[in-house]
Amino acid sequence: MAQVLLYNIRESDKLVKIKLALYRLGIPCREVPPEDFARPIASLLNEETHPSPPGAPEAFSEEMLLMDGLSGPTFSAFLDELRTVGASVALKAVVTEQNAAWSSHRLCRELQREQQSLQRLSAKRPGKKSAHRKKR
Repeated sequence: MAQVLLYNIRESDKLVKIKLALYRLGIPCREVPPEDFARPIASLLNEETHPSPPGAPEAFSEEMLLMDGLSGPTFSAFLDELRTVGASVALKAVVTEQNAAWSSHRLCRELQREQQSLQRLSAKRPGKKSAHRKKR
């Protein structure tokens, strides 16, 4: 079943826009509370009631969207809807076999590293536009 997990979307207007985009596409979503950030992503997706691992909670403050089970066309339509409604979220990921076992915190750290690497690459190539952006 397709679904999207929402992390740290605190701006109510943005949250409404994201939920509206998902509603239009018939995709359910769920906000993940910080106390669940240390749980394996697979358990969050399956809504299993596993307690968080012991120790300090692995909180983060960055906004993040985690998409699971979206087909290619639905994935593209969702990203288009986000652009249409003006709801930008820098950290986005798709669930994979590998990252399903990770905590949300670990996924966030990995996405931040990838984002920093891409920013360094683009800084080395002035004048180049991002290949993943649609031309209007």
